[in-house]
This record gives sequence, structure tokens and C-alpha cells, in this order.
Amino acid sequence: MPKRYLVTAALPYSNNRLHVGHIAGAYLPADTYVRYLRARGHEVRFICGSDDNGVAIEISALQEKTTPEKICDHFHDSQVRDFAGLRIEFDTYGGTHHPDFVKLHEQFSQNFFRRIHEKGYFTKRRTKQLFDRQADRFLPDRFVRGTCHHCGFERATGDQCEACGQMIEPLLLKNPISVISGQPAEVRETTHWYLRLSDFQKPLQEWLEKKQGQWRPHVLNFALGQIKQGLPERSMTRDIAWGIPVPLDDPDAHGKVLYVWFDAPIGYISFTAAWCAAHEGDWRGYEKWWADPDTAIVHFIGEDNTVFHALIWPAMLMADGQYQLPHVVVANNFMNHRVAGETQKISKSSTAPDAPVWVEEFLKQGLDADRLRYYLTRAAPESARTAFDPEEFIARNDNELANTLGNFVNRALSFAVRFFDGKVPDTAAQTDADRQHLVRAGAALEKVGTCLEEHKFRAGLDELMGFAGLCNEYINSRAPWTSRKNDLPDCAAALATCIHSIHYLAVMAWPFMPGTARRVLQMLNVPEAPIRWEPPPALQTGAALGQPQILFAKLEPGTIG
Repeated sequence: MPKRYLVTAALPYSNNRLHVGHIAGAYLPADTYVRYLRARGHEVRFICGSDDNGVAIEISALQEKTTPEKICDHFHDSQVRDFAGLRIEFDTYGGTHHPDFVKLHEQFSQNFFRRIHEKGYFTKRRTKQLFDRQADRFLPDRFVRGTCHHCGFERATGDQCEACGQMIEPLLLKNPISVISGQPAEVRETTHWYLRLSDFQKPLQEWLEKKQGQWRPHVLNFALGQIKQGLPERSMTRDIAWGIPVPLDDPDAHGKVLYVWFDAPIGYISFTAAWCAAHEGDWRGYEKWWADPDTAIVHFIGEDNTVFHALIWPAMLMADGQYQLPHVVVANNFMNHRVAGETQKISKSSTAPDAPVWVEEFLKQGLDADRLRYYLTRAAPESARTAFDPEEFIARNDNELANTLGNFVNRALSFAVRFFDGKVPDTAAQTDADRQHLVRAGAALEKVGTCLEEHKFRAGLDELMGFAGLCNEYINSRAPWTSRKNDLPDCAAALATCIHSIHYLAVMAWPFMPGTARRVLQMLNVPEAPIRWEPPPALQTGAALGQPQILFAKLEPGTIG
């Protein structure tokens, strides 16, 4: 087992709000995994931050007639609020152009570029690039839309096709259009520095093949398929104003910046260094996390980032030679939005601005964030695309959270308050059925943990809810409301077993629904302490319980629109 874990979640662009697809794709599974690791006692750092550089931010600033700085500041703060509202807790949430992080990030990114350049892995060449005559500027990849030369998707951007996931050669786009002016793009010459990915095809293939059985099959199959096709050169510089200047003493580098997908993953490293500077007094402490083989580096991403994290970023790390390669890249597919029975891609143009598909709008409704965490894990697009369905959200809340989990907790604790003075009953008359039920509790805890270690979060939640269902079957079969009248010791033992089961459920729920887990522990009157992933001890006979509460109320139809 690794001594420590460095867990990252993909940096969201600071040019828009977060939606449920973002959360289900990378941030919620990452937070769930981190909570589990910490409960197991592992040393963990959870790193993320906003992606503030590059074309996407510049486009937004142009569209909004403002500055990139103002765009970044606004959406960085919005993202921080949304993550906090969903109880997604990073050790640090940086920003590649945020005032508190930009100096260190620029230093790391430029040094990274220089080292690769000095080793000769860049090819400088005069090349053709699309140009917007009306705007009088070159058009980096995301400034262009056209028809994908791989699959024919008509709104592909010039870096990667959202439909087929393959890398795009902008000059091969059919009918390229500038997103700035909306006018057809023309071809002109410019100079850029290209990373020769082909130099790393063999080591990448060997590295990926060793991950068989450890990574999700669709991630490995996609990456290995790209290698089989042959990896092209990839330009790592851009003709835009907003970004990190290319650090070369070369007249042709003047006015150019690093490609955003060159500097963005370096943010994982620079943000770690910033955390070390703030909490340990020395930014060089990042080396323990990035250069020490006793650390496992785990990246959580959405499907559109697979090519970068499984191929380009590892190639950059190989070229640089100072850091470890990722231990695992965990990629989810897209989550769409189901509206009136039709599935739509979540985007600014296709989603109502006040729809709860936006995290900000969901939180405004005052619903407990754990409801959304639960639903997004149950509907997680781990191996195929799924859709956020408001009707399904309500059904799962009512039938699973309220009727299964919440019902059992409330029945047992309310019974203890009513007939045992709100205290833990005596276990002296415990039966084989009681002991066997607790054996099942321990088995469920182990199964949930195994699923989380294997990044099977939906399966882990299924195991949790399966045990909650067994708890309802158990209390129905033991029927303490009947034995209370003719065999009080037997009633006490059954109820004590139920209370112990609730403690198990709280531990299992912690990675998925931390707020719910804490509320349950308060109802059990368990002192506030870090959750430990181990069978919880039985509460002492006669110990006072807390006040029972309704864990999850049912929702009215239309609550989530």
C-alpha cells in the first residue's frame, strides 16, 4: 500500500458555473474517495483549483466585453461556493491566474517548459494556422468550430471533438468558423513549438498496458487506441494574449503563451507547492507528493479530459523526468439532462439559467446537499453516459433515502426514545439472529470499502443501501413492538442490534453523504471525532441517545424542475 495519496480533480474553467455533470464527472467521486482514504487512516492531499488561462477565458471576456481577470475572479468565487455547498472539501483550491497562486504557478510552468525544451523534445516550426481577418488575429484551437474530420460532428472545436473524443487537427476541420466574429477562418503562417508525442508512444504503451485490471477499461481502451493510431505532434504554444508567456529567448516566442493544456495539469503540482508553503513553511515540500514513489497520484476527470490525462500529461511528465506518473486516472463519462422525456447536453444554450441542473440553483432551493450527492452517485456515468432526471431524483429520494435508509433509522431510534427512555437497551438476551445480522453489517462495511478502493462508487453505494434494506427486513422479522409486550429482554436485544446497525450505516454513509452521517451520529449521541473505517463498537448499555430526527423528508412532485 502507498504511504500517502495525492488526489486531484480536473481544474474547471473559470468562465462558467458548475453543473451536475461537472460534479458527477470528477469532483464528487474524488471527494468520496478522499473521505474513504482518510477514514482508513491514510495521509491524503486533495488538490484542485480553477483553470484561469487560455482561450476559453479569453473568449468569455470578449463575449462579455470585460477583462479575463474579472471573468476568472467571478467564477472562481462561484465555484468555491458551489463546492462548499456540496460538502466537497479540498485541501487547497487554487487558480492558475489567481493572485494567491499565479506567481508560483507561472514559475513551475515556465521551468517545466524550459526543461523539456532543453532536452530537445520540442520541434519549432513554421506552420499554417487559421486566422480571423475581421478580428485581425490568429485563432487557437478553441477559437474555431467546424465539422470534425473524424466523425462528422458539426460543432467540433479545434482541439478535441466532443462527440467522438478524438484529438482534432484544426486545419482539417471542415468549414471552420471563427467563434469571435462568426466569419469563415482563413489560413496563414505562424511559428509554434510542438511536443513530439510520437517520441513517447512506446513508453506510454508499456506504462498503460501495466495498468490492465487497475484502470477502468474504457479509459485504457481509448488511450491505447489513440497510440495504435499514432500520436501526432501537439502544439504547446498559442497566439493569444491571456496566459503564461513562453519562456524562451527567441524573437518568434514574443507575444505567445503556453497552451492552456500544457500549464493546467502543472497546476496540480504548483497548488500542492502553494499548500506546502502555507501550511509547512516551505513550498519545496511538494516533492514528497510528486517525486516520492511512496505517494500514489490519482487523477479524477471527465471523459473529455481523457486524452490529456492518459496521454499528453504522462508524456509531459516523461519528457520532464522529475515527477512520478499517475497511479491511476479515473474518468467518468458525460452526464446529460433529461427534460420532458428528452435527453439534452448540459450547456449554456440548452439549459434554462434557473434550472437545478446548475449547482448554484439546486442549492438555492434549500435541499440538503446529500440528496444531490446520493443521486449523482446512484446515476454516476462511470462506464456510459447518463442523464440528470428530476423525476428520478424525487423517486430515489422518496423510495430509497426516505423509505429505506431514513425509515429504519427513525423507527429504531423513536422506539428507543418511547420505550427505553432514550437509552441504549441491554444486549444480554442477544440471539443468533442478532449476531448474524451484525456479521452482515461487518461484511457490508468491507464490501463498500472494496468498491471504493476500486473506484466503483455506484456499486459501493448499492452495497450501503442493500444493507439498509437488510436492516428493515431485520427489524420487521424481530418485531420488537411485539416482544416488548411479552419478552422485554428479547425486545431490548433486538433494538440494541438495530442501534449498532445504525452506527455501521453512519460509517458507511460518510464518504457518500457526510452531512447525513454526522446527523446520524448526533442522534446516537456519539462524540464528534474523525470517522474511522472499521466496525464501530457497540454503544454502552444505558448510554443516552440523542433526539431522533427525520433524515429525509419526501419531496413534492415538481420540487426539482
